Amino acid sequence: MNKAWFRFYEELNDFLPSSRRKQEFMFEFENDPSVKDVIESLGVPHPEVDLILINGGSADFSRKLQHGDRVSVYPVFESLDISDVQHLRPAPLRETKFILDVHLGKLARYLRLSGFDSEYDPGLKDNVIISRSLSGKRIILTRDKMLLKNRRVTHGYFVRSANPHVQIEEVVRRFDLASQMKAFTRCLECNVRVEDVSKEHIIDRLPEKTRTFYDRFWICPSCKRIYWEGSHYERMKEFVEKLRISGNS
Repeated sequence: MNKAWFRFYEELNDFLPSSRRKQEFMFEFENDPSVKDVIESLGVPHPEVDLILINGGSADFSRKLQHGDRVSVYPVFESLDISDVQHLRPAPLRETKFILDVHLGKLARYLRLSGFDSEYDPGLKDNVIISRSLSGKRIILTRDKMLLKNRRVTHGYFVRSANPHVQIEEVVRRFDLASQMKAFTRCLECNVRVEDVSKEHIIDRLPEKTRTFYDRFWICPSCKRIYWEGSHYERMKEFVEKLRISGNS
């Protein structure tokens, strides 16, 4: 039986049992598996990994594991310059867009509220989510580790928390989104950018008090939902501002 030693860093430890977190541990194997297959067998989806060092040298996913190897596995770096080593993920996406799986409907609404293009349809199968991620250059957000382990996935993130309020804070921090937030620019229901609309054009659709006290309105060109700065707006504005502050802290 061959033996190799692994050490996972930072948030990659979230995928490991407590006995293997933040420490080197031995892994026994037969034949010559790829380092990618071994990393995923240990529970870490490959889109979460950006750098692998084997015996001190940069390696890619296809590298065959050998007896005696010492493997260090790192997540995506936000500030540390590692330009002289081999990144395993494709270049970051120029525009931050998401596609979310069936478990993350509330998170999708919070992302839309914050201005981020976030596709969500609870009826989508995993293979469709992956295809749309690739064709639309979208980051997959999921609570399903097996989805991220699909070899077709290039950009994805496993959302750790099950609480939607914590999830949005987690995603904003993880992708450094605080400075990109453009709140109240997307429809919460269908993700399309909302447009200014005159009060006269939609006055027959407004509640009586809304007609009296508000003059500025927006409409979704797709589902025709109308938005205005009512009491709900102040609550959401406060929520977004707290999120922005949290993301910058």
